[in-house]
Amino acid sequence: MRMKTFATSLILAVSVAAGSVSAKTPLREVREIDDNMLWVALAIEISDKCGQISPRMIKGYAFLASLKLKAQNMGYTSDEIEAYVESKAEKQRMRQRGESYVKARGFDPKKKEDLCRLGRQEIDKGSRIGALLKAK
Repeated sequence: MRMKTFATSLILAVSVAAGSVSAKTPLREVREIDDNMLWVALAIEISDKCGQISPRMIKGYAFLASLKLKAQNMGYTSDEIEAYVESKAEKQRMRQRGESYVKARGFDPKKKEDLCRLGRQEIDKGSRIGALLKAK
């Protein structure tokens, strides 16, 4: 009987611990991480599609490293961060957010010329996206 009580207590403790881990806000809902990942995704898309604009690689890597550190300081593990970054569903959601951003600025996300114009605007504004790009 004591063993059964111990086992039940152990299962309860593990469940509570797992519940506290799963109670963590998903990274997709942490605006200061997710919005910044959107800016990175847009900068990558613009530099991939527009031959007149290239990425600022060192600045981009440093920015991503700072986001990872910020997430870790918020209590997220490297595995949780990697799962968010590598998730196919998150990549698709981020693509949809990016397309909405491009369209909201009056551009067609499927047209290279529009992405080039948006990229130049972002560079000229000195926006977070523009800071990750440079005109060739």
